[in-house]
Amino acid sequence: MPRYYTEPVISVLARPVFSEPSHLPVEWMGESTDGERLAEFAGRLCYMSQHNPAKRNTRDYLENIKRQGHGSVLEHATYSLLVEGVSRSLTHELVRHRAGFAYSQLSQRYVDESQASFVVPPAVIGDSALEETWRTQVESAQTQYVALVESLMARYSWVADKVHRRKMAREAARSVLPNATETKIVVTGNVRAWRTMLELRSSEGAEMEIRRMAIAVLRVLQQEAPGFFSDFETYVADDRKDAARVSHHKV
Repeated sequence: MPRYYTEPVISVLARPVFSEPSHLPVEWMGESTDGERLAEFAGRLCYMSQHNPAKRNTRDYLENIKRQGHGSVLEHATYSLLVEGVSRSLTHELVRHRAGFAYSQLSQRYVDESQASFVVPPAVIGDSALEETWRTQVESAQTQYVALVESLMARYSWVADKVHRRKMAREAARSVLPNATETKIVVTGNVRAWRTMLELRSSEGAEMEIRRMAIAVLRVLQQEAPGFFSDFETYVADDRKDAARVSHHKV
């Protein structure tokens, strides 16, 4: 039986490491992460204000940066996340966010999907009749995929390179798999890009699954670097699902 995901799984793969130059030391104040310090250092360099004349701690400094809309400072800090338990339908939307992002996604041409997992749409969760109908459809599609791969491997038996033959079979058979097929994707983005994506995709108007993912990503990044994402507020929307709003728009 395939695995069914009802929530995304988010893992942090990489975060900034800041090395302060000894000849330009900053008068740091308050708690901060390397990514937050990197952004503050970059901002202070613009005005050579390393001596911190306003006596702001790092997170207050970043709050002022967000308030003033100086988003370019936030582009220096990047975070890489592994996103699992999301559908290919979701990633078709996610990769539309191009500026400031890099993506590497599981390839259905090379990876055997006979044991694929599937992502349950939020709209059907909790309704046993809808869930049963939906599972019947995705399991049928997976059965057809397996049968097509076997038939296509036989059809192309004259192809000596077995790896290439499998690729030929899988790239054709994948056409019957539903958008709900689970995929894995590595996403690297700078903080400015993450903020823009999260503002758009965590809102009440976003498609439910990508909104669910955006909320999960937001919670991870708020733990990673509160100073960058502290102005996002999560709440329960009228549709009884989590959503978020932000104080400083499209910094």
